[in-house]
Amino acid sequence: MTMVRTRIRRDDEVIVVAGRDKGARGKVVRVLPQDGEVLVAKVNMIKRHTRQTQNSSGGIIEKEAPLAISNVQFFCPKCKAGVRLGSKQLEDGRKVRTCRKCGEVLDR
Repeated sequence: MTMVRTRIRRDDEVIVVAGRDKGARGKVVRVLPQDGEVLVAKVNMIKRHTRQTQNSSGGIIEKEAPLAISNVQFFCPKCKAGVRLGSKQLEDGRKVRTCRKCGEVLDR
């Protein structure tokens, strides 16, 4: 599969717009561009039944499963909603991400 170019990065606040966890908000833990997926903290939780090994005890482990990037949107703190991201060049030459609804600069 080809790599997906995305504007969503680690530690961004996102909202799920489709699927079982629609409406859930969380922080991006990891972006997997080669698979077109993101891991969001405490969203899309699954249970894994693991066997005991020398390093870990067995049992039922709950962990996050990846979500498709297309099923999440960036959460704009000013708009209080999921938004699409744009980009613009500042006067000092830096390229930053912006909210397409309110125009707020989202990068620090």
